[in-house]
Amino acid sequence: MNPKQILKQLAYRSAYAGLYIISLLPMTFLYALGSITYFLAYYIIGYRKEVVIQNIARAFPDKRYGEVHAIVKKFYTCFTAYFAEIIKSISVSAEVLDKKIVFENQELIDQYIASGRDVIACLGHCGNWEMLNFMPFKMQYDIYAVYKPLRSTTMNKLMIRFRSRFGMKLLPDKAVVRQILAKSSGPAVYLFLADQCPPIKEEKFRFTFLHQDTYVFSGMEKLARTSRSAVIYLHITQLSKGYYKITCLPICSEASATREGEITQKYVSLLTENIKEEPYGWLWTHKRWKGSPSS
Repeated sequence: MNPKQILKQLAYRSAYAGLYIISLLPMTFLYALGSITYFLAYYIIGYRKEVVIQNIARAFPDKRYGEVHAIVKKFYTCFTAYFAEIIKSISVSAEVLDKKIVFENQELIDQYIASGRDVIACLGHCGNWEMLNFMPFKMQYDIYAVYKPLRSTTMNKLMIRFRSRFGMKLLPDKAVVRQILAKSSGPAVYLFLADQCPPIKEEKFRFTFLHQDTYVFSGMEKLARTSRSAVIYLHITQLSKGYYKITCLPICSEASATREGEITQKYVSLLTENIKEEPYGWLWTHKRWKGSPSS
């Protein structure tokens, strides 16, 4: 191991040890840290505040100025609380999380898996989506989370370690096609976060989303149709602070039997409903549409 590799390994181990120690603190203390972070992010630094305000105002043109800012403030409150919960999940027991996360209509996935079909589970950045890392503890089949590797080796290794703690398998986005088409093992579930702006914009995958023309990733649907997978949507809502419900909603039982764009249109519709139910819960900090102000 050369000196550069040694330094990277030390950085990784130090970062993990530090975060693990912090995760052992009481949840009330971590939430207090989250509240301090909220004050700094919203009132002092104004972290992407202009982007968030403009995104929400455009997405909900019928809402008045005061209503928009109420959503903005609640978004920052929830956003910083999510980080506190993610840190706690580094060390918290599965039994504790089992009391905080409710899976509804899980039988839908069980049915598809039992029939020998892979399941593509698409979702958005709604609520604390990182709580889905707990899914393998509840389900008796392989679950893969498709992700884009981070540039930082240390951060990438930390992300993989944290997200795989309960058995989640992390699958780089460039390897997912080979994995799902290889059929080297039994049917599995593949998680896709498909609500960010795609690098390649296809006119056939442009939809009206939150009152705006929006390009959506086509890869999820194309892969589902090619692999003849079932497709579901994971609807995430917050029951109360730190407690979540994840509902499995059907999109199609046989993707190859659908028309082009049908799966993505259904996904966009379900994502829209999810956001409208809890408008403060979606990740508004990204410049999802053209014309957003610079951060």
